[in-house]
Amino acid sequence: MKFNLWNMFANLKNGQSMKKSHILQRKTLLCFKVLNLLWDEGFISGYKTYVKNPKYLVIFLKYYRNNTPMINSVISISKPSKRMYFSTKDIWKIESSIGLFVITTNKGVFSLTKCRQQNIGGEPLFYIK
Repeated sequence: MKFNLWNMFANLKNGQSMKKSHILQRKTLLCFKVLNLLWDEGFISGYKTYVKNPKYLVIFLKYYRNNTPMINSVISISKPSKRMYFSTKDIWKIESSIGLFVITTNKGVFSLTKCRQQNIGGEPLFYIK
């Protein structure tokens, strides 16, 4: 289920290390929701459906002014072999001053700050620095 998500992050990191302007990724609902969040938080320039094959997405990568990538590292937290869940009390204990902490809930995929605002918990997917 989440293998496409981890494949997308490997493609993002490899594409940015090779200084590419865009990459192709297979379109899934979870990847689509995570890309919405990454675009809202400013980690990618955008994405759209690939014209030649609508089963794929074209993701436009974003760089700082000195050509350093926006996404330095992606750290997975909850894995299929070791699931973790955070309650609303656990969400408030997390320190996230540097980067983006992504949590999937029963209401969708949100950042840590959005989960704090809505007072909901869920399964943490990854952390982006």
